[in-house]
Amino acid sequence: MAFKPNYNQQRAERNRAKEQRKQEKLQRREEGVAARRAGDPDGTETQDESLATDSDAETKTDTNNA
Repeated sequence: MAFKPNYNQQRAERNRAKEQRKQEKLQRREEGVAARRAGDPDGTETQDESLATDSDAETKTDTNNA
């Protein structure tokens, strides 16, 4: 005969698994933030960097045309 289900234990296991997933996700997000703050080149530019690059290019072309 099978064991009687222990719902409290099953619920606690689900909650532990859920909390572990949340912690892993938070750690990945914090690592990403730290990498962006450190300026690690990961192939992506922030919006501010791309805007600065575009405005510099426009300024150079305007100066050359004048």
